[in-house]
Amino acid sequence: MKILAGNSNGALAEAIAAYLGEPLTRCQVRRFADMEIFVEIQENVRGKDAFIVQSTSFPTNDHLMELLIMTDALRRASARRITAVMPYFGYARQDRKPGPRTPISAKLVANLITRAGADRVLTVDLHAGQIQGFFDIPVDNLYGAPVMVRDIKERMDVSEVMVVSPDVGGVVRARALAKRIDAPLAIVDKRRERAGESEVMNIIGEVEGKCCILVDDIVDSGGTLCNAADALLAQGAKEVHAYITHGVLSGGAVARISASKLKQLVLTDTIQPTEAVRVAKNIRVISIAPLIGEAIARTAKEESVSSLFD
Repeated sequence: MKILAGNSNGALAEAIAAYLGEPLTRCQVRRFADMEIFVEIQENVRGKDAFIVQSTSFPTNDHLMELLIMTDALRRASARRITAVMPYFGYARQDRKPGPRTPISAKLVANLITRAGADRVLTVDLHAGQIQGFFDIPVDNLYGAPVMVRDIKERMDVSEVMVVSPDVGGVVRARALAKRIDAPLAIVDKRRERAGESEVMNIIGEVEGKCCILVDDIVDSGGTLCNAADALLAQGAKEVHAYITHGVLSGGAVARISASKLKQLVLTDTIQPTEAVRVAKNIRVISIAPLIGEAIARTAKEESVSSLFD
């Protein structure tokens, strides 16, 4: 196999390559003076099984274009199969028309990746599972839950834990994690007045005296998490932790979370953590490289990926 890395998350790509015992393929991804992207693959990839590790995180459009151009370069170099390994799939929140004359950008991105020449996609915790249906090629949607469950069991008394979904839409994800650690489930009922703002209304479930764990796929502004933590503590929760797969953390999110009542926010490294994240006192990053590495190995050997989560 050949493992290539764009510029979005070099540390994760190196960790995946180390897990697989394969060196990263020499590849130059640079900019011309006008910021056009240029890619040159500096090894023979003819007939090889190629995996491009590239999250479409900030700057999203740059990293998406890198992925598309790398895919085109591999296709024109006669790679046997090209897998786009996208630990974080950007544009996933635009998966439907919320109003008239608005795009379904997730479908557009799926078309771009397919037309560029990708044969399959491997991603982690898609914001909406139905996005797999936007592709006409196979999509493996990995779950971050096994990595989170291992960390929770190592660091907490599971008998005191209550898993909490920060909104009704995330109940399926939270329930799946709660089932793995045999913990009860609560739900935060919130009403969003406008984009980027949320107001917590009710807690569904008895959280008094519990160590609450908020579970979600994406943290962006951090407002929902901070409001949910306040509401849970007001209802008698002992402490509140959050386990989130993708730390988008735009704007002043890190400062907001650092100043909040959250005991800790645990992120995976699907998005490369910034320096602010690394030095924040209540934010911790755990590696998802072994999970992705194992999925890549099984894909290359034509073995089952879904059995990773049985």
